[in-house]
Amino acid sequence: MHDDIERILLSKEEIKTKVKELADRITEDYEDSDSLVVVCILKGASVFFADLIRKINRQVQLDFMSISSYGDSRSSSGVVQIRKDLDINIYGKDVLIVEDIMDSGQTLAYLCEMLAARDPSSLKICALLDKPERRIADIQPDYCGFQIPDEFVVGYGLDFAEKYRNLEYIGVLKPELYSD
Repeated sequence: MHDDIERILLSKEEIKTKVKELADRITEDYEDSDSLVVVCILKGASVFFADLIRKINRQVQLDFMSISSYGDSRSSSGVVQIRKDLDINIYGKDVLIVEDIMDSGQTLAYLCEMLAARDPSSLKICALLDKPERRIADIQPDYCGFQIPDEFVVGYGLDFAEKYRNLEYIGVLKPELYSD
């Protein structure tokens, strides 16, 4: 365990098992779709996304978006910036957004509204982690890996100040590292 981690919340093995479960559900739910576009929200979801798409047993198109409402802060500003938009035209296609963590939900609510205006056939969200007690926006993931308590987590793609993304597990960061 890394010295900056207070405790491991989710082990590498727990994550691997959950990713396979989610991929199996997605494979089944989209068995009749011939136009599934899986969208990775960069950078945090990249590790989860890579593992998930390799377990989905059907043809998919991949695309990436980079959005931010956090800047250098620990909490969302509520102002969403699109840093990289989709390359694929999603009109008439099934779209699955892959996100690392749902917190307030404001950023994803905005993103879903924006993508829905592009008239996809369907639009769903797959989040590895969900913090429902912090939810402000009226939005829920369609596929959820784990509901977690309101703690600052890093690893498996999640970061603090661009650090810890490469940890194989999800851990709770020691509060003295991010507290003011």
